[in-house]
Amino acid sequence: MVARSYTVAFEGIEARLVEVQCALSPGVPHFSIVGLPDKAVSEARERIRAALTAMAIALPSKRITVNLSPADMPKEGSYFDLPIALALLAAIGILPEDKVDGLVALGELSLDGGLVPVAGALPAALAAAEAERALMCPKASGAEAAWVGGTAVFAPSSLGEAVAHLSGSALVEPSEPGEVRPGIALPDLSDVKGQERAKRALEIAAAGRHHLLMVGTPGSGKSMLAARLPGILPELSPNEALETSMVQSRAGMIDAGGISRTRPYRAPHHTASMAAIVGGGKGALPGEISLAHNGVLFMDEFPEFPRGVLETLRQPIETGDVVVARANAHVRYPCQFLLIAAANPCKCGYLFDPARACARVPMCGDDYLGRISGPLMDRFDLRVEVPPVAFSDLEAPSNDVEASALVAERVAEARARQAARYSKIDGVRVNADASGSLLEEIARPDEEGRALLTKAAEKIGLSARGYHRVMRVARTIADLAGAANVTRQHIGEAISFRLTRASD
Repeated sequence: MVARSYTVAFEGIEARLVEVQCALSPGVPHFSIVGLPDKAVSEARERIRAALTAMAIALPSKRITVNLSPADMPKEGSYFDLPIALALLAAIGILPEDKVDGLVALGELSLDGGLVPVAGALPAALAAAEAERALMCPKASGAEAAWVGGTAVFAPSSLGEAVAHLSGSALVEPSEPGEVRPGIALPDLSDVKGQERAKRALEIAAAGRHHLLMVGTPGSGKSMLAARLPGILPELSPNEALETSMVQSRAGMIDAGGISRTRPYRAPHHTASMAAIVGGGKGALPGEISLAHNGVLFMDEFPEFPRGVLETLRQPIETGDVVVARANAHVRYPCQFLLIAAANPCKCGYLFDPARACARVPMCGDDYLGRISGPLMDRFDLRVEVPPVAFSDLEAPSNDVEASALVAERVAEARARQAARYSKIDGVRVNADASGSLLEEIARPDEEGRALLTKAAEKIGLSARGYHRVMRVARTIADLAGAANVTRQHIGEAISFRLTRASD
């Protein structure tokens, strides 16, 4: 006799259904798990044995074989404990087979039979809904899984409660979605004195999701500006919040089942490894670029990141997703992020200050920013110089400086225009996503603007990619101004953000 339960195996944020088959046969008592289990899955035998002992349930003196099908798919993680235990209890007649067969289950067992929360409850619930099955998961994960809404989520706190629910002696109430987490107080742009051009670049970047490179001396306010970008971005839409939460769920970052509408802001240190930035490691977990999906990725001291890490950003910036390749699997994660990079103009940081620059000027600037390859530099829509702040600006009262709320209103209006423009186009949400004939249609400048763009492209040597990025930025500038068409003025401002003394 073979009893069955169901669980999932993760490939990125996708959860693939796995059938857990448990068979009892005569022979020397033995408990084996097959189907490409990793060490954590194989150790489920001892956790299940201890949990059943705590419930005064003895394993039969037979050969117990558990198969995880499809058998050629790698199985990783301790969340296989609960589905294996349920299939085993159905095989020995303690649970009705039809009840267990109608579930997708995941959860780690403690030795006393308690259920420990696991990562990935949200994508698991989505897979259960698609399979038209209910989901059973630990109590601490129930509120998170219930956000899917397409299936019942039962979240017992222990294996004993799960057995009581499935046997009908004490039913567990379906879980309710967790509360939307309130947004944290974000730093305000009014704290930044001076730097009007950098603020303008930040506003354009937020409105069209354009990647921005800031180059300036130490202490000029680059990090301060980047930290205030989330405060001018609109809240996540419901679809974006679900997408972002799927990645966060896979990484085990959702607390108490709450989903946030605030856009993520990730700021990895320049010593971060390639796996930490793009994803990978044990279990091929999402990296910083995926954790910043629909939000902001701030990379301070940009040239100090390892060259290999920087070059891996080129493809995700273009495609909006990243594939983590392994010998036995290819895992795909979404990563539509807004990249804000900050760099000093040279190693000492004072390239443009004759009184403080080192003896290697100007060669030191070429060598330092030369760590950023041309193809990667070409992917920045906006480049802005951030000079030292004048002391007169520091003494200006805060009420004379534009607050984040006012900038956020203009950004929201520009985003609303883009949402209406692209409402019927799949895969395009903001101007940064537009390309090809669509870009020509929505960002075609007037005759004067076209002439200026052509002249500038020839003079500064724009690549085809750079040419189109100028058009995208010009379209965003026009959206911020409420203009229906792109004009020479918009093209001129967009071109000005491709030029800095440090990068060109």
